[in-house]
Amino acid sequence: MRERTYTIDDIEILFVKSKKAKGVNITIRPFKGVRVAVPYYVTFKAAVRIVNNRMSWVYKNLNKIQVAENKQTVFDSNSKFKTRQHSLSIIQNASVAIGYKITNNEIIVFVPETINVQSELVQLEIRKAIECAWRKEAKETLPIRVAALAEAYGFSLQKVTIKNTKTRWGSCSYKNNINLCLHLMRLPDYLVDYVILHELVHTKVKNHSQQFWAMLHEISPMSKEYDKELKNHRIGIY
Repeated sequence: MRERTYTIDDIEILFVKSKKAKGVNITIRPFKGVRVAVPYYVTFKAAVRIVNNRMSWVYKNLNKIQVAENKQTVFDSNSKFKTRQHSLSIIQNASVAIGYKITNNEIIVFVPETINVQSELVQLEIRKAIECAWRKEAKETLPIRVAALAEAYGFSLQKVTIKNTKTRWGSCSYKNNINLCLHLMRLPDYLVDYVILHELVHTKVKNHSQQFWAMLHEISPMSKEYDKELKNHRIGIY
């Protein structure tokens, strides 16, 4: 097996066997996440132990990368932001604490009149509220879509879990549990289907070999184009 994904301290890390690697090499790239090149003579288990001992370095550099990623929208009371099913409303009132609620079609964020809406504390709460709406939408729609595509193309899986991952749109475990990122709700339907089909193919082929891409191309003829397009999207709120 040429690659595996492990979660260490809630961070998804991709381990890839490399003929060029002379040692276990960790790289962190904006919007690509943490990748570990593993020489063929080193087992994945040994590589995980090595990375565990370097997690302080990972956290330090991951924070630097996230600074570059976090050049995002600053929301205010006039912001017009919509998810698939919800519109954002920011209301300043006499409340004593920042809070939010998700209704059937609205994300309402309450901000005390004494606090600047553009402050970091409020911006974090707004993003949290938006992600909560995305999670709700994802849980309501993605498992149903996975089941439909699995039935249409003859795949079987164990379960679907929605996660707020920071580096991957989706993943498939060795037990055929599929994890999908809630930020898929930001993408057009055809890219959502592409990610789902990508993970469904992993229920049969656990790597990115020629066999994998051939099988994916058979059920998604635009897979190469979609894969390139997907790389132009980043996980997180702009």
